[in-house]
Amino acid sequence: MTSIRVIGIRCKKEPKEVANHFISMETEAVVFDPDYICGADHVLSSYFHAERAFSRGTQRSKNILTETILYASADRQIGRALKKMSPKKGDDAFVVLIIGKCENLKLSEIGAERDDSLIECTEVSADNMDLKKCSIPYTDLILEQIATVDIMKY
Repeated sequence: MTSIRVIGIRCKKEPKEVANHFISMETEAVVFDPDYICGADHVLSSYFHAERAFSRGTQRSKNILTETILYASADRQIGRALKKMSPKKGDDAFVVLIIGKCENLKLSEIGAERDDSLIECTEVSADNMDLKKCSIPYTDLILEQIATVDIMKY
């Protein structure tokens, strides 16, 4: 089974540099805008749905990283998903999905500080993901939205 984890970091690097840092350690990485993340399960579920789509041949994208972003965005259009979930120019806070075994993250090499509070679901991230306040927690609502991507893909 593949080792995966979700972390929050703060640093002054560009998202591509952050991803390349983890790639240089023989892992794969997806860098998200924390203002659109509603908990670690949001990211993990997106990855598992993407993995399943590839195993069934129902994916819409060419690689699992883009498919993960598609599911995380709860959208059916890859272009919109990338625009929505990617960090914006000048951002210094990131949520990173790391796929692969990596014991030492070597965050100091990119001037990063770990801040897992960035992963938590906030009113801002819930609003950005179009989640409506009700008796169901936002962290559960986002999982429902991810599941609907399978239906929207067709």
